[in-house]
Amino acid sequence: MTKLSLPELKKQLKTYKAEELVSIIIDCYKSSAEVKKYIHMMLEPESTENQLFDEAKKKILNQFYPNRGEPKIKLAEAKKAISEFTKLSNNLARTIELMIYYVELGVEFTNDYGDMYESYYYSMASMYQNVLNKINDSGSGLYHVFQDRLRAIVRNTRGVGWGFHDQLADLFYNFAVVYEEDPEVG
Repeated sequence: MTKLSLPELKKQLKTYKAEELVSIIIDCYKSSAEVKKYIHMMLEPESTENQLFDEAKKKILNQFYPNRGEPKIKLAEAKKAISEFTKLSNNLARTIELMIYYVELGVEFTNDYGDMYESYYYSMASMYQNVLNKINDSGSGLYHVFQDRLRAIVRNTRGVGWGFHDQLADLFYNFAVVYEEDPEVG
C-alpha cells in the first residue's frame, strides 16, 4: 500500500459518486471509536462536545477517586483523557478546565492521602504551567475566568512536601503579575 498525500487523496475522492463517498464514510465510522467520535463532533458539535467533556472528567476523576477499589493514580491515563478531548474539540476554555481539574484533584488527593512521590508533583506542576501557558497565549479573558481556581490550587498546597507549594506559588505570582498589579495567592 502506497501512502497517499492529501492532494492525491482529494483528487481521488473527487472521482467517486456521492453514494460511494457515503459508503466510505460509513466504513470509516464503523472501523474506529476515534473516527466515530470525530464524525459525531462534525455532525452534532455541541452535544458531542458536552458528552466528551463529561467522559474526560470521569476518566480523570477515576484515576484519583474511583467508584470502587483503591485509587489507580495512573496519571498518564488522566492526561490521555485531556489529550483525547483536545484532539476532538477546539474549545480552549474547556481544555483548560480539564487541565485545572486534573491539578485540583491531584492536590485534593495529596491532602487526603499524604505526601506523594516527586514525579507526581512534577506532573501536577507541569500541568499547572501548561494551563498558565495556554491562558497566556489566549489573551487576558481566560485569566479572569480561571483566576480563582488557579489561586485556590496554590492555597490548597500549603504544607505539601517537595517544595510543591513554593513552586506553584512562584508560577502563579509570576504569571498573575501580568494581569494584576499586586496578585496575592491568599
